[in-house]
Amino acid sequence: MSRKTVKRKRRASILESKHKNPILSKFIRMLMWSGKLSISEKIVYDTLNSLEDQLKQPGLDVFLKALENVKPLVKVKARRVGGATYQVPVEVPDDLGWTLAMRWIIAAARKKSGASMEHKLTRELGDAFEKRGDAYRVREETHRMAEANRAFAHYRV
Repeated sequence: MSRKTVKRKRRASILESKHKNPILSKFIRMLMWSGKLSISEKIVYDTLNSLEDQLKQPGLDVFLKALENVKPLVKVKARRVGGATYQVPVEVPDDLGWTLAMRWIIAAARKKSGASMEHKLTRELGDAFEKRGDAYRVREETHRMAEANRAFAHYRV
């Protein structure tokens, strides 16, 4: 039985105090553990400062460019047709693309070995800015998988 679809209103995002950027605010909240927002903010702001020192460009611009480089354009989605499951390539909406990029960068930074999260996050964002590193590799693998399964695009979800 089909249900009525409900259009939900998007909640206004709470902006962080320094740059007033909604993408940076979301990143800070995704990095946060156990509700420690102030610690997460400190880590991100220190990371932006060290990126600024390393690359001689504004930290926020480097951060946004790194996310843009990691943001996927397509992904594969499983679709079951007649007893077989196909990996169907679908375009990624802009909001989901930003979310996936943030998730991949944070996961790659947490996986690295290093003294502090600030140092690990700085390395990963620097790598993403230069189109290398673990998060960028995940994006490339996702695109490669979508390209390999392009023949199943007519099964769109």
